[in-house]
Amino acid sequence: MNRTHSLLASLLLGFGLNLELTAADLKLHRIFSSNMVLQRDKPVTIWGWADPGTKVSVQLGDATGTGTAEAGAGRWEVTFPAREADSTGLTLTVAAGDKKLSLDNILFGDVWVMNGQSNMAWSLGKTARGDMEAATAHMPQIRLFQISPNESYETVTDLPDDKVTGWSVCSPETAAGFSAIGYTFGSRLHQALQVPIGLINNARGGASIESLVPPHKFDDHPLAKRYAASVEKRRAEFDWDAAVEKMVAKWQKTVDEQRKKGVAEDKLPPRPTRADLRSWSIPGTSPSDAGSCYKGMCGVFKGLGIKGVLFHQGYNNAMGASSRPGRYRVLMKLMVDGWREDFNDPTLPVGVIGFCAGSIPQTTENFEVWRVSAGAYIREAQRLGLAEVEAPENTAFLPAYDIQVPGLHPSKKQAHGIRAARWALNSIYDMPVNWDRATLQSSEVDGDTIVLTFDKGVMPDDMSTVIEGFSIAGEDKEFYLAHAAYPLKKDAGVWNTANKSFDTTKIIVWSPMVPKPVAVRYAWATSPMGNLKVNGKEWLPVPNFRTDSWDWPEDEDPEVAALARGDMKALQKSAEEALQRRRSEEAAKATRILERKEQLGRPSEAR
Repeated sequence: MNRTHSLLASLLLGFGLNLELTAADLKLHRIFSSNMVLQRDKPVTIWGWADPGTKVSVQLGDATGTGTAEAGAGRWEVTFPAREADSTGLTLTVAAGDKKLSLDNILFGDVWVMNGQSNMAWSLGKTARGDMEAATAHMPQIRLFQISPNESYETVTDLPDDKVTGWSVCSPETAAGFSAIGYTFGSRLHQALQVPIGLINNARGGASIESLVPPHKFDDHPLAKRYAASVEKRRAEFDWDAAVEKMVAKWQKTVDEQRKKGVAEDKLPPRPTRADLRSWSIPGTSPSDAGSCYKGMCGVFKGLGIKGVLFHQGYNNAMGASSRPGRYRVLMKLMVDGWREDFNDPTLPVGVIGFCAGSIPQTTENFEVWRVSAGAYIREAQRLGLAEVEAPENTAFLPAYDIQVPGLHPSKKQAHGIRAARWALNSIYDMPVNWDRATLQSSEVDGDTIVLTFDKGVMPDDMSTVIEGFSIAGEDKEFYLAHAAYPLKKDAGVWNTANKSFDTTKIIVWSPMVPKPVAVRYAWATSPMGNLKVNGKEWLPVPNFRTDSWDWPEDEDPEVAALARGDMKALQKSAEEALQRRRSEEAAKATRILERKEQLGRPSEAR
């Protein structure tokens, strides 16, 4: 065998395929490869393609089944009964006539999908403390599957060769390049459950939620349907020639500059063609458009048995004036309902890690300015949309705003994975691991204060009584930094002042800037102040919330700008003026206190 054939054989054996048996007329879907994990406790469907009418036999361990390639594309499938977890490593063999494919080292356990955008895809090796996490990743019963960006306008039935490399066994080397959140989540599950864990990372950097929704779900809501129709309209009106001419003009400028520098003709870049258009430039294919990433990166393996989905996204839908939280809330529900339909599980577990905090942190010095935040509304839309799914059981919204590092890709990722693992182990696997949530029960105006009541105690994780992150407003809708405090508990109807026992299920909110309050907001900024945790547990931040119904201004017509630039400037100007009013009042108050102290310090005859 020559060197070329030897290299090809090595590559094919890496995918668990015998060199002499990889005929084009017998094929497995590329989601299947050696080293994979198949979902335990669910029927197992194996599928691929062969010549139409061909009988296909499949053997999985000691179980066998047969199928027939359908007319047309020749798709076949074989379904096996559910199996329990198995870490021994099985062989999968597919045969049709004299053709045969063979995969080995296949385990049965739980398969979780990591979906979203770049902060989910962000690799372990690039995160804070990721070097130590990767160095300890000797976990051969965890298997990793990576799908590269593969957005599409058309429905895709298989993954291209250049978008996947098959399943890999977890090791320090493979973990370092895998999703940091995904690995951290999966490793904790594996250590707790002692069963194989398969992790599929199909997050796409720059993806908007619109691109992650199953295409058939856009018809289920009028707002989503109008949006999808607008994408089709833009595609129909797209001028392909003009787009290519624009590329050519840029290319020509580059070529002219390089020629002046003496670059040889054979070293100049080739003239661009239609095939060189980036997906971002093409309506319907852009990772900002309806279903494009779902078609090529998630729906492409629908029907595979999976345990659940962990989702982390938000930045591309929180870009200020272009943000549409109302539409996001609708799409969040449709996305989860669509996953459950396509993966044949009406109660599929779904954990949504909230939009992360990566901008300039909100402080007492800039508080009102940063209250103008589309990101806060997106977090709310994530939580409310998830609560509206067809079967809300087995879902959780996992706030992430308190883990703050400036930048689009905050380097602290492991905490998100650990929090998600706590939820899954507690709620999905019924293990004695702490996870909980608190809900606002009521909001009542009491004179110049608003009293909030929760169903559980909420407090800072340092167990102090210094509460941060509240703002308060009157009828003018101007929110100011607010004071917040716990009331004392009552013993037999009497305030307990002896031991200062506070009632952490209630919080009193007020501000001298708002004598007649009507609404309160908490953790309402892109990187907000806010230190409340459920029962003071650091891994259980209270979600951002508001008691008002003053929504982020957005036009429901997808062909109209979500928010006019002038309106955005007006919101920002109003916030800046509110900040100046508060600081002026605080300065005046400080002056009054100082003057009073000076008066009290003078001799009595001088008073």
